[in-house]
Amino acid sequence: MQDHLWQAVLGEIELSVTRASYVTWFKNTRLVSQDDDTITIGVPNVFIKQQLETKFTDLIKTTLKNNGVAPKHIEYKIHSGLVTKRPKEDAQPALHVETPSNSTSGSTATKTSRSNSSSLMHKYRQGLNERYTFDNFIVGSGNELAHAACQAVAQNPGKRYNPLFLYGGVGIGKTHLLQAVGNEVVKRNKDAHVVYVSTEQFVQEFIDAVRYKKNTDFASYYRNADVLIIDDMQFIAGKDKTQEEFFHTFNALHQANKQIIISSDKPPKDIPTLEERLRSRFAWGMSIDMQNPDFETRCAIIQTKASDSGAELDQEVVAFLAELVESNIRELEGALNQLLAFCEMRGLTPDVQIAKTLLGTTKTRPKHISAKQVVERTAKYFDVPIDDILGPKRDKDIVVPRQIAMYMLRSELHLSFPKIARELGRKDHTTAIHSVDKIERELAFDPSVKDVIEGIKERLYA
Repeated sequence: MQDHLWQAVLGEIELSVTRASYVTWFKNTRLVSQDDDTITIGVPNVFIKQQLETKFTDLIKTTLKNNGVAPKHIEYKIHSGLVTKRPKEDAQPALHVETPSNSTSGSTATKTSRSNSSSLMHKYRQGLNERYTFDNFIVGSGNELAHAACQAVAQNPGKRYNPLFLYGGVGIGKTHLLQAVGNEVVKRNKDAHVVYVSTEQFVQEFIDAVRYKKNTDFASYYRNADVLIIDDMQFIAGKDKTQEEFFHTFNALHQANKQIIISSDKPPKDIPTLEERLRSRFAWGMSIDMQNPDFETRCAIIQTKASDSGAELDQEVVAFLAELVESNIRELEGALNQLLAFCEMRGLTPDVQIAKTLLGTTKTRPKHISAKQVVERTAKYFDVPIDDILGPKRDKDIVVPRQIAMYMLRSELHLSFPKIARELGRKDHTTAIHSVDKIERELAFDPSVKDVIEGIKERLYA
C-alpha cells in the first residue's frame, strides 16, 4: 500500500518540477513508514535529506493530501538501501560523440552514432556547444593573453603552446575559450576529430571502462583525437588510476603532435594530490592565468548581452551592473537577465532605480571572507551548531557538514591543509586532505553535492 501511495505521489511531483530536480532529489526516495501524524521518507544521503527538508516539504505535503493522506509531520531518514544504480551495459545502445558538424539544427554541435555492443558507452559526453565562438568572446586586459593563445592554437593545432593550460576562478570564460578553439578547428577542418570533455566525464568513462572491461575502447577513443580539450582538471586530483590513464593518453597525443588544451580553477602546482609527472608535463607548453574582468570589460559584456537580447541600456545602468558584480561573468549575466526579464514582464524600461530595487546595492563577491565566516555559513546551511562541527562528534549529520566546511576553506580561501585542520579544531591535517578529496569525488558524480556547495556560496557571498 505504501509503495503504491508513494509511486502516485512521485508521479504527480514529476509533472510539477523539472526533470533534473525530479531525478536529483526525488527519484531514489521511498516511503518508509506511515501513521496518523507522521510520514517517514527514506533518502539516499544527507544532501538529498537537507534539500527535501528545506525546499520541497510543502510540495510533498500538498501532493500527499491530493492522494488522501494529510500528515502533520514529515521526517526524512537516510536509508542505506537507497542508491542510484547505473544502467547495465546492454540496457541501451552505445553512443559515440564525434566531431561536431556545421549543422545549425541544434545548439549542441555533436553527432552520435550507434556502435556495436562491444563498444564502450559514452553517455556522459556533452560535446561542443556551437554558441561558444571567438566572435562573441569579449576580450579585456584579464583574458587577452588567453584569447590570443587560443586563437593561435586553433589556427595550428599541435604546433604551438602544447599543452595549453588555462586557469582562473569560476565564471571568467575558460569554458567559452576552450569550446571556441574546438569550434574553430572544426570550422577550418570538418574532418578533424575534436574531443571536448569535462574531467568528471573523463573519470566516469574510465570507471565504466574498467567496470565493463572496455579499457581498449576507452584508450583508443581519446588517443585518436586530433584535439583533446579537458575542462576542470582540478577534479582529477586524488584519483590515482585515472591520473595514470590520463598520463598515458597525454603522452600518446603529445608524441603524435596532437593538441591538448586543459582548464582548471588553479595552476598545476596548486592542484592537491596531482601526480608530479603530470605537473611537469603540464609545464611543457604554456600556462595562462585568466584574471577577473576589469570594469571596462564587464561593461562591454553587459552591453553585448543586452544587445543580443534586443535591449538597449543607458550607461548608468551598465555601470551599476558592472560595479555590482566584479568577479564572475555568469553572475553578471544572471543579474542582467533578471533585470531584463523583470522589465519585460511589466513593460518597463530598465533604469538604475529598478536595478537597485531588484538586485540591491551589495556586491555579490566581497573581497575579504574569513575562515570563521565559511564555517559559520556551512553550519547554518545544515542547521547544526557550529560547536558540533568544531567538536569531536562523529555522527553522520555532523561529519558531512564538517567535510563540506573543509572543502569550502580549500576551494574558496585556498588555505593549506594544516591551516584547515586548525580552523576545524583538528590536530592531524590528513583529516582535511581526506575530507577535501572525498567532497571533490562526490562533486564529480553527485549533482546534489554541487547544489549544496552552490547554496553555501550563495549565503557566503550574499
